[in-house]
Amino acid sequence: MNELFEESLFAEVTLSLVAYMIGVLLKKKFKLAIFNPLLIAIVISSAILIIGDIEYEVYNEGAKYLSYLLTPATVCLAIPLYEQFELLKKHYKAVLLGLLAGTVTSLTTVLVLAKVCGLTHEEYVTLLPKSITTAIGMGVSEELGGYVTITVAVIIITGVLGNMFGELICKVAKIEEPISKGLAFGASSHAIGTAKAIEIGDVEGAMSGLAIAVSGIFTVLLASVYANFL
Repeated sequence: MNELFEESLFAEVTLSLVAYMIGVLLKKKFKLAIFNPLLIAIVISSAILIIGDIEYEVYNEGAKYLSYLLTPATVCLAIPLYEQFELLKKHYKAVLLGLLAGTVTSLTTVLVLAKVCGLTHEEYVTLLPKSITTAIGMGVSEELGGYVTITVAVIIITGVLGNMFGELICKVAKIEEPISKGLAFGASSHAIGTAKAIEIGDVEGAMSGLAIAVSGIFTVLLASVYANFL
């Protein structure tokens, strides 16, 4: 099976897309957070790689082209933001302060857990960009000397968890303001969380899209400072 993936130009992409489509169908059928399409795609793809004894490098050589769509997909989130621009101008101070607080909270949480768990500096900086989009997080991790591949995995896991449990957490915390919900999703779980925010409402989706960009900038600026703390 490893040879099939080495010789085929489309096997890796086909596997990724089919696995994701299965996740979408399961989510529509059962309507449970655990059936997140991305999570299902990861589980199915990983299982096939293990069972088929397919090397990750071989799989990634063909599947990497899907990653090229990540940046333009993120840029497209500017459209709902543009549609809610007047709302943004009205609350821009609260938005900026909220996103700054969210970024500081994320970085501080990683710092505390890293010290409690006794992580090395390389492991610590690998986790710092966990809540920002992959396109930015990979660069931050590489610049700080972290393990980029692990950073990518952590970012995906963070996004999936935010997508799955973000709405429940908002209900438990009694967060009902659409702007606050959107900023929380985008600041904590980047584009994957934003997909859920868009499902909830237009305002939530727009604010979450804004949070991806602004939180990414704040993280780039503050991560280098936090990197010196451990």
